[in-house]
Amino acid sequence: MVRIGCGAGFWGDTPEGPAQLVTAGGIDYLVLDYLAEITMSILARIKAKDPKQGYASDFVSLVMRPLARQIADKRIRVVTNAGGVNPAACRDALEALFAELDVPLTVALVQGDDLSERIEDFRAAGVTEMSTGAPLPARLASVNAYLGAFPIAQALAGGADIVVTGRCVDSALALGPLIHEFGWRPDDHDLLSAGSLAGHVIECGTQCTGGITTDWRDVAGWDNMGFPIAHCHPDGSFEITKPAGTGGRIVPSSIAEQIVYEVGDPGAYLLPDVTCDWRMVQVEQAGPDRVRVTGARGRAPSATCKVSATWNDGWRSSITMMIVGREAAARAQAVGAAILSRCTRLIAQAGHGPFSETSIEVLGAECSYGAQSRAMDTREVVLKIAARHPSRDALEIFGREIFPAATAMAQSLTGFAGGRPKPQPVVRLFSFLADKATISPEVLDTTGRTPAPFARPAPATAAAAISVPPTLPLGHAATLPLIALAYGRSGDKGNSANIGIMARDPAFLPAIRAALTPDAVALYFAHFAPSRVERFEWPGLHGVNLLLHDVLGGGGIASLRHDPQGKALAQVLLDFPIPVPAEWVAADGLLAHWTPEDGATTP
Repeated sequence: MVRIGCGAGFWGDTPEGPAQLVTAGGIDYLVLDYLAEITMSILARIKAKDPKQGYASDFVSLVMRPLARQIADKRIRVVTNAGGVNPAACRDALEALFAELDVPLTVALVQGDDLSERIEDFRAAGVTEMSTGAPLPARLASVNAYLGAFPIAQALAGGADIVVTGRCVDSALALGPLIHEFGWRPDDHDLLSAGSLAGHVIECGTQCTGGITTDWRDVAGWDNMGFPIAHCHPDGSFEITKPAGTGGRIVPSSIAEQIVYEVGDPGAYLLPDVTCDWRMVQVEQAGPDRVRVTGARGRAPSATCKVSATWNDGWRSSITMMIVGREAAARAQAVGAAILSRCTRLIAQAGHGPFSETSIEVLGAECSYGAQSRAMDTREVVLKIAARHPSRDALEIFGREIFPAATAMAQSLTGFAGGRPKPQPVVRLFSFLADKATISPEVLDTTGRTPAPFARPAPATAAAAISVPPTLPLGHAATLPLIALAYGRSGDKGNSANIGIMARDPAFLPAIRAALTPDAVALYFAHFAPSRVERFEWPGLHGVNLLLHDVLGGGGIASLRHDPQGKALAQVLLDFPIPVPAEWVAADGLLAHWTPEDGATTP
């Protein structure tokens, strides 16, 4: 068995995570995931200002400095993508630290993901954005391929104590050690899929140990959440647990929620090393705060590799303020419209074109629910106004002309957050596919540079057919909110969002499927104007996965939305009304405890 603990789910996560795992986790490997698309762009800007930077410096100063000696003494090996856009600088900082501390740890690099010198080759080849078909932007801030796990395994086989990568798929940080320890081969597709699933579950840290779970009241210890540990076996099965005495709650629902997080088609989850099929994955309680995961399947990977580029698309600015009293929501909407109208006139007088995009959100009036809002009569709201423009100077006018509303517009306008807003760059994601044969991963360690080819591609094959439950003939029915029947989790996929919904009881799934049709979900989220909604079956978890295309206003920091990553969408959907048989809410029914106060209705 190999024990892998994940101590960071993003750049800025608490250093208590790795400290907790190293001190009390009993782990063999510590993995730390620092990178997101937007992080790469930020690191690229930092490196442009200082060639010695461009990596997640927190890894060196807040993780390795206090823990290096324990890591060496306990023979824990570390795998991280903290290298960002400058893995060599991260390696140099680590080696300087280890020399200072007199700790005998060796560092290997996995590189080859940075494709910024090939921008013009891609332009000449006519690459287009994989979702929209848009042409390559004129200038790019970063261009990085998603590498896989075999180079990491190769670095570990060479004896490295610390493996630092640039951009790789998040799950590869855990899959690499499993390939190394168990001797998995490139054509062991089921095993590679299972190892990738283990990495996928733990890659976001406490999100799988009870963090952001639907049933939040059942989770104790938010102030000391346990970070996840995957106990992995040679057959691909694994159990998720956490250090004893830490907060959180590991149950099948918390693990299932993380499995569906940020997944599109669960039958064809594409990774550099394998095409994963997770539709029949099973989760079961294996002990207190311990869940066993089995059933992952895999097929050969494709011949292409995803490449994520980022580019600057002008500037953005936003402000929030509070409005209190009767008709607060209506007054907030009027104030937002007036401020934007005023600013549009003034920036035109200054010789600028119109805003590229504007946004008004009335927080507290349930703007996330659109036509389903029940709070339009609330007496206290926060108004958020945001705008985007090619010119920073135009947004300086926007920032200057917001505060006059305090004396010219609605009474009770107050609480301007953070003073006059400063324009921030808009960074957009541009994803495309590149032939793996043109990308050359390599391992750099004490022995020199060694090529590390991708896993062998093969012609694409379709996922195996699966059976799904029938829809439910309803007849005489009651209506319940979806949360009575299911739990869920949402996340972003670029400018799209997924919402995974899993039935609390397998008997509920036919009713859920009957109600949550793609058309019904698209209508429910009409205020976000999805270009289309796809529904994928997930029978192993007794659920469905919904993919809402083009609903995040560009996603990441390109979006003017208060929720640019779709984190709240599952909670919004969990109020969707589901018709159910009346006997389910009868006195002896499966859902008898749901009352009108909880949102239940009867004919």
